[in-house]
Amino acid sequence: MPHTGAVFTLAQARHLVATLRPRVDELIRLRADLAELRADLADRGISVLGGRAELKSLEARLHAVLEELHQHDIQVKGIAPVLLDFPGERDGRAVLWCWLEGDDEVRWYHRAECGLAGRRPV
Repeated sequence: MPHTGAVFTLAQARHLVATLRPRVDELIRLRADLAELRADLADRGISVLGGRAELKSLEARLHAVLEELHQHDIQVKGIAPVLLDFPGERDGRAVLWCWLEGDDEVRWYHRAECGLAGRRPV
């Protein structure tokens, strides 16, 4: 069971991304539905996706997926696009293994203080 302050190896981060991929894909679908529903409701007051009740339901489902990711000690840095960081260590230095929506697996890392701009290939 993951614990607070988990440190992941690159292999563990890659395994977790692969294992949780269906949940990440669900997050992407929910994000798109929410964006469309919000735009329709703001523009026309109605949507083929529903109304306020459906909006609240989509928001609750999105938050449930985010909470599930957090329970695995994954840092969710963004949802549009989805950006996941996994605390780890490389060459004795604390790093974040980094997965960005569109990546097939974890192929990047960066120092925590550098953020996405400091991404380097594994």
